[in-house]
Amino acid sequence: MTAPAPDSPVVLRVAGRPVARYVTRPELPARLSPRPCLHPVTTLAGTVVTEFGPADHTHHLGVGVAVPDVEGHNFWGGRTYVRDRGPTELDDHGVQRHCSFQLRDPDGFIEELRWVASGTELLRERRTVAATELTSTAWALDFTFSLTNVTSGPLSIGSPATNGRPGAAYGGFFWRARKEATPPDAFTAAAEGEAAVHGARADWLALTGPGSPRAAGAGNGGGWTLVFAGATDATRRDPWFVRTAEYPGVGSSLAGAARLPIPPGETAVRRIVTVVADGRLDRDEAAALVRKAVSQ
Repeated sequence: MTAPAPDSPVVLRVAGRPVARYVTRPELPARLSPRPCLHPVTTLAGTVVTEFGPADHTHHLGVGVAVPDVEGHNFWGGRTYVRDRGPTELDDHGVQRHCSFQLRDPDGFIEELRWVASGTELLRERRTVAATELTSTAWALDFTFSLTNVTSGPLSIGSPATNGRPGAAYGGFFWRARKEATPPDAFTAAAEGEAAVHGARADWLALTGPGSPRAAGAGNGGGWTLVFAGATDATRRDPWFVRTAEYPGVGSSLAGAARLPIPPGETAVRRIVTVVADGRLDRDEAAALVRKAVSQ
């Protein structure tokens, strides 16, 4: 068997089935802040639960790490929120450059990336991704990223919220789900609905969707469920960014109420474990699968 090219896409498999494709070098315009990402991601029954470059937000790229403000540089894509001006088109976009894989297996990989803007490397990232079977209808995506400040000076991560736009603390791990005719439902162990869970801190957050005809009969009468869990203390302290009505997306916010400083040579680490399940799980089912996924 011929070995894959070093930078070719990675296909993650669970129980022999392909469940995600990881693209290291997407060919995208600079305005979209090009970055490695996972798309498509599917349930074990084959339902696609990500979207890449949708018309409503062309800079939403499946699953990955995207940050709108790294010391004034946009690694999210699209317009930049400027205090007292609002969303503004600026030539301030950065790019995440895949460097190499330290490990590359059918069920996961370890990757090194460089975050570069205006010709200068700002952050060095080590990304670890693993896919694990949970049940016959659910699997887990374990995603850890470590951001190290490789500059000689202080650096901080911000968001539109820290720059003056209330409720817009996006930036960090982000999952863009597929937009369907019916918006998905969102809930935590203690709250339900976009308004109640957006900006909340919770050990886990679930997004459930109606699915598609291809998934009919899978799990609890069809549909799909994503359950996101912070798997470290630092990650659990980050608030959730949630959208369901405008578009379906969930993120874990690095800069909620204040900027996140990363001094020279220091590293910020976050770990998100996502359960990807066929069927519309209830709270007890979601909690049970999260416990199993995080403990593995």
